[in-house]
Amino acid sequence: MPYGEPGAPFDRRSPFYMGFVGGLGLLVAYWLFQALIGIGSVLMLVVIAFFLAAGLNPSVEFLERRGVRRSFACALVIVAAVGVLALFIVAIVPVIADQISALSANAPIWLDELQENKKVQELNEEYEIVDKAKAFVTDGDFVSTLFGGALGFGLKIISALFNAFIILVLTLYFLASLNTTTHAIYRLAPASRRERVTKLGDKVIHNIGGYVSGAFVVALCAGFSSLIFLWFTEVREYAVALAFVVAVLDVIPMIGATIGAVVVCAIAFATDVKSGIAAVIFYVIYQQIENYVIYPRIMGRSVDLPGAVIVIAALVGAALLGVVGALLAIPAAAAVLLIIREVVVKQQDLR
Repeated sequence: MPYGEPGAPFDRRSPFYMGFVGGLGLLVAYWLFQALIGIGSVLMLVVIAFFLAAGLNPSVEFLERRGVRRSFACALVIVAAVGVLALFIVAIVPVIADQISALSANAPIWLDELQENKKVQELNEEYEIVDKAKAFVTDGDFVSTLFGGALGFGLKIISALFNAFIILVLTLYFLASLNTTTHAIYRLAPASRRERVTKLGDKVIHNIGGYVSGAFVVALCAGFSSLIFLWFTEVREYAVALAFVVAVLDVIPMIGATIGAVVVCAIAFATDVKSGIAAVIFYVIYQQIENYVIYPRIMGRSVDLPGAVIVIAALVGAALLGVVGALLAIPAAAAVLLIIREVVVKQQDLR
Protein backbone atom coordinates (compact mmCIF):
# COMPACT_ATOMS: atom_id res chain seq x y z
CA MET A 1 0.00 0.00 0.00
CA PRO A 2 1.44 3.41 -0.99
CA TYR A 3 0.47 5.01 2.31
CA GLY A 4 1.38 2.16 4.59
CA GLU A 5 -0.58 -0.47 6.47
CA PRO A 6 -3.76 0.77 8.27
CA GLY A 7 -3.49 0.80 12.04
CA ALA A 8 -5.59 -1.13 14.48
CA PRO A 9 -9.13 0.24 15.04
CA PHE A 10 -9.94 2.22 18.17
CA ASP A 11 -10.54 0.10 21.18
CA ARG A 12 -14.15 0.89 22.06
CA ARG A 13 -13.59 -0.56 25.49
CA SER A 14 -10.79 1.86 26.37
CA PRO A 15 -11.58 4.34 29.20
CA PHE A 16 -10.69 7.34 26.98
CA TYR A 17 -13.05 6.29 24.18
CA MET A 18 -15.92 5.52 26.53
CA GLY A 19 -15.40 8.74 28.49
CA PHE A 20 -15.20 10.85 25.33
CA VAL A 21 -18.33 9.38 23.76
CA GLY A 22 -20.19 9.54 27.09
CA GLY A 23 -19.20 13.19 27.63
CA LEU A 24 -20.21 14.06 24.07
CA GLY A 25 -23.58 12.38 24.59
CA LEU A 26 -24.06 14.29 27.84
CA LEU A 27 -23.32 17.60 26.10
CA VAL A 28 -25.78 16.81 23.30
CA ALA A 29 -28.46 15.82 25.82
CA TYR A 30 -27.91 19.07 27.76
CA TRP A 31 -28.11 21.10 24.53
CA LEU A 32 -31.35 19.37 23.56
CA PHE A 33 -32.76 20.03 27.03
CA GLN A 34 -31.91 23.74 26.82
CA ALA A 35 -33.40 23.92 23.31
CA LEU A 36 -36.58 22.26 24.56
CA ILE A 37 -36.86 24.81 27.37
CA GLY A 38 -36.27 27.64 24.90
CA ILE A 39 -39.11 26.55 22.63
CA GLY A 40 -41.42 25.61 25.50
CA SER A 41 -43.89 28.42 24.76
CA VAL A 42 -44.03 27.44 21.09
CA LEU A 43 -44.61 23.79 21.99
CA MET A 44 -47.44 24.88 24.29
CA LEU A 45 -49.14 26.68 21.38
CA VAL A 46 -48.73 23.57 19.23
CA VAL A 47 -50.23 21.32 21.92
CA ILE A 48 -53.20 23.66 22.46
CA ALA A 49 -53.82 23.85 18.71
CA PHE A 50 -53.68 20.07 18.40
CA PHE A 51 -56.18 19.62 21.23
CA LEU A 52 -58.51 22.18 19.65
CA ALA A 53 -58.20 20.43 16.30
CA ALA A 54 -59.00 17.10 17.94
CA GLY A 55 -62.00 18.74 19.61
CA LEU A 56 -63.30 20.12 16.31
CA ASN A 57 -62.56 16.91 14.40
CA PRO A 58 -65.86 15.19 15.38
CA SER A 59 -67.77 18.04 13.71
CA VAL A 60 -65.65 17.66 10.57
CA GLU A 61 -66.25 13.90 10.52
CA PHE A 62 -69.98 14.54 10.96
CA LEU A 63 -69.97 16.65 7.78
CA GLU A 64 -67.78 14.11 5.99
CA ARG A 65 -70.31 11.35 6.68
CA ARG A 66 -72.87 13.51 4.87
CA GLY A 67 -70.81 13.75 1.69
CA VAL A 68 -68.86 16.96 2.31
CA ARG A 69 -65.19 16.89 1.31
CA ARG A 70 -62.82 17.19 4.26
CA SER A 71 -61.28 20.45 3.02
CA PHE A 72 -64.71 22.09 2.77
CA ALA A 73 -65.81 20.53 6.06
CA CYS A 74 -62.74 21.96 7.83
CA ALA A 75 -63.39 25.39 6.32
CA LEU A 76 -67.05 25.30 7.37
CA VAL A 77 -66.22 24.25 10.94
CA ILE A 78 -63.48 26.88 11.33
CA VAL A 79 -65.68 29.64 9.84
CA ALA A 80 -68.55 28.61 12.13
CA ALA A 81 -66.28 28.60 15.21
CA VAL A 82 -64.75 31.98 14.35
CA GLY A 83 -68.20 33.37 13.54
CA VAL A 84 -69.60 32.28 16.89
CA LEU A 85 -66.59 33.80 18.64
CA ALA A 86 -67.03 37.07 16.70
CA LEU A 87 -70.74 37.22 17.52
CA PHE A 88 -69.92 36.62 21.15
CA ILE A 89 -67.38 39.44 21.17
CA VAL A 90 -69.73 41.88 19.42
CA ALA A 91 -72.87 41.03 21.37
CA ILE A 92 -71.74 39.87 24.80
CA VAL A 93 -68.41 41.51 25.59
CA PRO A 94 -69.83 45.08 25.75
CA VAL A 95 -72.53 43.84 28.14
CA ILE A 96 -69.93 42.06 30.26
CA ALA A 97 -67.73 45.17 30.26
CA ASP A 98 -70.65 47.35 31.44
CA GLN A 99 -71.55 44.89 34.17
CA ILE A 100 -67.94 44.61 35.33
CA SER A 101 -67.84 48.42 35.50
CA ALA A 102 -71.02 48.34 37.58
CA LEU A 103 -69.45 45.72 39.86
CA SER A 104 -66.35 47.87 40.27
CA ALA A 105 -68.51 50.92 41.04
CA ASN A 106 -70.54 49.06 43.66
CA ALA A 107 -67.55 47.33 45.28
CA PRO A 108 -66.63 50.37 47.49
CA ILE A 109 -70.24 50.48 48.76
CA TRP A 110 -70.06 46.80 49.70
CA LEU A 111 -66.73 47.42 51.42
CA ASP A 112 -68.27 50.28 53.39
CA GLU A 113 -71.05 47.98 54.55
CA LEU A 114 -68.49 45.33 55.43
CA GLN A 115 -66.56 47.88 57.43
CA GLU A 116 -69.51 48.32 59.81
CA ASN A 117 -68.66 44.93 61.34
CA LYS A 118 -66.68 45.42 64.57
CA LYS A 119 -64.26 42.59 63.89
CA VAL A 120 -63.58 43.95 60.41
CA GLN A 121 -63.07 47.42 61.91
CA GLU A 122 -60.43 46.03 64.26
CA LEU A 123 -58.63 44.27 61.41
CA ASN A 124 -58.83 47.39 59.27
CA GLU A 125 -57.40 49.60 62.03
CA GLU A 126 -54.51 47.21 62.45
CA TYR A 127 -53.79 46.15 58.86
CA GLU A 128 -55.84 48.64 56.73
CA ILE A 129 -57.28 45.71 54.75
CA VAL A 130 -60.53 47.39 53.69
CA ASP A 131 -58.85 50.72 52.91
CA LYS A 132 -56.28 49.04 50.68
CA ALA A 133 -58.96 46.98 48.94
CA LYS A 134 -61.11 50.07 48.36
CA ALA A 135 -58.14 52.01 46.97
CA PHE A 136 -57.26 49.08 44.72
CA VAL A 137 -60.77 48.82 43.28
CA THR A 138 -61.43 52.55 42.91
CA ASP A 139 -58.06 53.21 41.27
CA GLY A 140 -58.75 53.46 37.57
CA ASP A 141 -55.30 52.17 36.64
CA PHE A 142 -55.28 49.03 38.75
CA VAL A 143 -55.74 46.75 35.72
CA SER A 144 -52.77 48.31 33.98
CA THR A 145 -50.75 48.10 37.20
CA LEU A 146 -51.34 44.35 37.30
CA PHE A 147 -49.62 44.00 33.94
CA GLY A 148 -46.72 46.36 34.61
CA GLY A 149 -48.12 49.71 33.56
CA ALA A 150 -49.74 50.92 30.36
CA LEU A 151 -46.88 49.72 28.15
CA GLY A 152 -46.82 46.30 29.77
CA PHE A 153 -50.59 46.00 29.47
CA GLY A 154 -50.43 46.87 25.75
CA LEU A 155 -47.65 44.35 25.16
CA LYS A 156 -49.66 41.66 26.95
CA ILE A 157 -52.66 42.37 24.71
CA ILE A 158 -50.51 42.24 21.56
CA SER A 159 -48.86 39.01 22.72
CA ALA A 160 -52.23 37.43 23.50
CA LEU A 161 -53.61 38.39 20.07
CA PHE A 162 -50.50 37.06 18.33
CA ASN A 163 -50.71 33.77 20.23
CA ALA A 164 -54.42 33.50 19.42
CA PHE A 165 -53.65 34.01 15.71
CA ILE A 166 -50.90 31.36 15.81
CA ILE A 167 -53.23 28.90 17.55
CA LEU A 168 -55.95 29.58 14.97
CA VAL A 169 -53.58 28.97 12.04
CA LEU A 170 -52.10 25.82 13.60
CA THR A 171 -55.57 24.51 14.45
CA LEU A 172 -56.62 24.96 10.83
CA TYR A 173 -53.54 23.12 9.57
CA PHE A 174 -53.91 20.30 12.09
CA LEU A 175 -57.62 19.96 11.35
CA ALA A 176 -57.13 19.87 7.58
CA SER A 177 -54.27 17.36 7.69
CA LEU A 178 -55.11 15.40 10.83
CA ASN A 179 -55.55 12.05 9.06
CA THR A 180 -52.49 12.56 6.86
CA THR A 181 -50.30 13.61 9.80
CA THR A 182 -51.38 10.80 12.11
CA HIS A 183 -51.01 8.10 9.44
CA ALA A 184 -47.54 9.42 8.58
CA ILE A 185 -46.62 9.03 12.26
CA TYR A 186 -48.16 5.56 12.37
CA ARG A 187 -45.91 4.48 9.48
CA LEU A 188 -42.92 4.92 11.79
CA ALA A 189 -44.08 1.84 13.70
CA PRO A 190 -42.94 -1.63 12.53
CA ALA A 191 -45.21 -3.18 9.90
CA SER A 192 -46.11 -6.06 12.23
CA ARG A 193 -47.52 -3.62 14.81
CA ARG A 194 -48.71 -0.80 12.56
CA GLU A 195 -52.37 -1.83 12.55
CA ARG A 196 -52.49 -1.99 16.34
CA VAL A 197 -50.65 1.34 16.69
CA THR A 198 -53.10 2.93 14.22
CA LYS A 199 -56.14 1.72 16.16
CA LEU A 200 -54.71 2.85 19.49
CA GLY A 201 -53.69 6.24 18.08
CA ASP A 202 -57.10 6.83 16.50
CA LYS A 203 -58.76 5.90 19.81
CA VAL A 204 -56.55 8.37 21.71
CA ILE A 205 -57.39 11.18 19.27
CA HIS A 206 -61.08 10.29 19.47
CA ASN A 207 -60.93 10.45 23.27
CA ILE A 208 -59.18 13.83 23.18
CA GLY A 209 -61.78 15.21 20.78
CA GLY A 210 -64.62 13.88 22.90
CA TYR A 211 -63.14 15.41 26.05
CA VAL A 212 -62.50 18.86 24.53
CA SER A 213 -65.94 19.14 22.95
CA GLY A 214 -67.59 17.65 26.04
CA ALA A 215 -65.84 20.12 28.36
CA PHE A 216 -67.24 23.04 26.38
CA VAL A 217 -70.74 21.52 26.42
CA VAL A 218 -70.57 21.10 30.21
CA ALA A 219 -69.33 24.69 30.57
CA LEU A 220 -72.18 25.99 28.39
CA CYS A 221 -74.70 24.10 30.53
CA ALA A 222 -73.25 25.72 33.65
CA GLY A 223 -73.26 29.18 32.06
CA PHE A 224 -76.82 29.04 30.71
CA SER A 225 -78.26 27.56 33.90
CA SER A 226 -76.52 30.28 35.93
CA LEU A 227 -77.85 32.96 33.59
CA ILE A 228 -81.43 31.71 33.94
CA PHE A 229 -81.16 31.48 37.73
CA LEU A 230 -79.47 34.86 38.23
CA TRP A 231 -82.05 36.56 36.02
CA PHE A 232 -84.68 35.96 38.73
CA THR A 233 -82.54 37.27 41.62
CA GLU A 234 -81.48 40.70 42.81
CA VAL A 235 -78.18 40.36 40.94
CA ARG A 236 -79.84 40.22 37.53
CA GLU A 237 -77.93 43.39 36.67
CA TYR A 238 -74.75 41.33 36.62
CA ALA A 239 -76.30 38.08 35.35
CA VAL A 240 -74.49 37.96 31.99
CA ALA A 241 -71.06 38.74 33.43
CA LEU A 242 -71.41 36.26 36.29
CA ALA A 243 -72.77 33.52 34.00
CA PHE A 244 -69.80 34.08 31.70
CA VAL A 245 -67.42 33.78 34.67
CA VAL A 246 -69.09 30.51 35.71
CA ALA A 247 -68.87 29.09 32.16
CA VAL A 248 -65.18 29.98 31.79
CA LEU A 249 -64.20 28.65 35.21
CA ASP A 250 -66.26 25.47 34.72
CA VAL A 251 -63.83 24.42 31.98
CA ILE A 252 -61.16 23.98 34.69
CA PRO A 253 -61.42 20.41 36.00
CA MET A 254 -62.38 19.65 39.60
CA ILE A 255 -62.15 23.14 41.13
CA GLY A 256 -63.40 25.47 38.40
CA ALA A 257 -67.11 25.00 39.10
CA THR A 258 -66.59 25.54 42.84
CA ILE A 259 -64.58 28.72 42.29
CA GLY A 260 -67.28 30.10 39.98
CA ALA A 261 -69.99 29.27 42.52
CA VAL A 262 -68.05 30.98 45.32
CA VAL A 263 -67.60 34.14 43.23
CA VAL A 264 -71.31 34.32 42.35
CA CYS A 265 -72.47 33.57 45.91
CA ALA A 266 -70.15 36.21 47.37
CA ILE A 267 -71.49 38.90 45.04
CA ALA A 268 -75.07 37.73 45.64
CA PHE A 269 -74.62 37.97 49.43
CA ALA A 270 -73.10 41.45 49.06
CA THR A 271 -76.11 42.55 47.00
CA ASP A 272 -78.95 40.80 48.85
CA VAL A 273 -78.87 38.20 51.62
CA LYS A 274 -81.87 36.30 50.24
CA SER A 275 -80.22 36.15 46.79
CA GLY A 276 -77.05 34.89 48.42
CA ILE A 277 -78.85 32.09 50.24
CA ALA A 278 -80.71 31.18 47.03
CA ALA A 279 -77.39 31.14 45.12
CA VAL A 280 -75.82 28.77 47.65
CA ILE A 281 -78.79 26.41 47.44
CA PHE A 282 -78.84 26.58 43.63
CA TYR A 283 -75.14 25.83 43.16
CA VAL A 284 -75.11 23.03 45.73
CA ILE A 285 -77.96 21.36 43.83
CA TYR A 286 -76.58 22.16 40.37
CA GLN A 287 -73.12 20.81 41.13
CA GLN A 288 -74.62 17.51 42.23
CA ILE A 289 -76.57 17.36 38.97
CA GLU A 290 -73.48 18.28 36.96
CA ASN A 291 -71.21 15.82 38.78
CA TYR A 292 -73.58 12.84 38.70
CA VAL A 293 -75.80 13.43 35.64
CA ILE A 294 -74.41 15.92 33.09
CA TYR A 295 -70.68 15.19 33.32
CA PRO A 296 -70.91 11.35 33.32
CA ARG A 297 -73.31 11.32 30.36
CA ILE A 298 -71.21 13.68 28.27
CA MET A 299 -67.75 12.46 29.28
CA GLY A 300 -68.43 8.80 30.02
CA ARG A 301 -67.95 7.64 26.43
CA SER A 302 -64.76 9.60 25.78
CA VAL A 303 -62.84 9.74 29.08
CA ASP A 304 -63.18 6.64 31.23
CA LEU A 305 -61.03 7.46 34.26
CA PRO A 306 -61.32 6.67 37.96
CA GLY A 307 -62.01 9.70 40.14
CA ALA A 308 -58.64 9.46 41.91
CA VAL A 309 -56.78 9.50 38.58
CA ILE A 310 -58.73 12.60 37.48
CA VAL A 311 -57.81 14.45 40.68
CA ILE A 312 -54.13 13.45 40.51
CA ALA A 313 -53.88 14.29 36.79
CA ALA A 314 -55.50 17.71 37.29
CA LEU A 315 -53.20 18.53 40.24
CA VAL A 316 -50.06 17.44 38.38
CA GLY A 317 -51.09 19.32 35.23
CA ALA A 318 -51.86 22.48 37.19
CA ALA A 319 -48.51 22.27 39.01
CA LEU A 320 -46.59 21.89 35.75
CA LEU A 321 -48.42 24.21 33.35
CA GLY A 322 -51.07 26.07 35.35
CA VAL A 323 -54.64 26.21 34.09
CA VAL A 324 -53.64 24.96 30.63
CA GLY A 325 -51.94 21.97 32.21
CA ALA A 326 -55.05 21.17 34.25
CA LEU A 327 -57.14 21.27 31.06
CA LEU A 328 -54.80 19.01 29.11
CA ALA A 329 -53.96 16.63 31.94
CA ILE A 330 -57.20 14.61 31.97
CA PRO A 331 -57.24 13.58 28.27
CA ALA A 332 -53.49 12.97 28.48
CA ALA A 333 -54.03 10.73 31.50
CA ALA A 334 -56.81 8.91 29.64
CA ALA A 335 -54.45 8.31 26.71
CA VAL A 336 -51.70 7.01 29.00
CA LEU A 337 -54.14 4.74 30.83
CA LEU A 338 -55.45 3.37 27.51
CA ILE A 339 -51.90 2.55 26.37
CA ILE A 340 -51.10 0.91 29.72
CA ARG A 341 -54.25 -1.23 29.53
CA GLU A 342 -53.79 -2.27 25.92
CA VAL A 343 -50.00 -2.60 25.75
CA VAL A 344 -48.30 -2.98 29.13
CA VAL A 345 -50.98 -5.07 30.88
CA LYS A 346 -51.50 -7.37 27.90
CA GLN A 347 -47.75 -7.87 27.56
CA GLN A 348 -47.64 -8.87 31.19
CA ASP A 349 -50.57 -11.27 30.69
CA LEU A 350 -48.61 -13.10 27.98
CA ARG A 351 -45.70 -13.85 30.32
